[in-house]
Amino acid sequence: MPLLLRHGPYKFFFYSNEGNPREPIHVHVRSSKGEAKIWLEPTIGLADSFGFNSRELHAIIKIVIDNRVAFERAWRDHFGN
Repeated sequence: MPLLLRHGPYKFFFYSNEGNPREPIHVHVRSSKGEAKIWLEPTIGLADSFGFNSRELHAIIKIVIDNRVAFERAWRDHFGN
């Protein structure tokens, strides 16, 4: 489970085993309040979430937008594609 970023209460990561066939590029985010999965491809979007309110999800999406390139690079480096 590579940790990509800590930002305030949020930890952004992906799992080393992301399914077979592998899902499109995405990140998971977790805090003490909840967890969410955010797609990076084909566009940034919420896959699912529990525990976060709309304000928190907006902040999370903004962080993902700001770090998209680094997240995608880490995914490709880890999975080799």
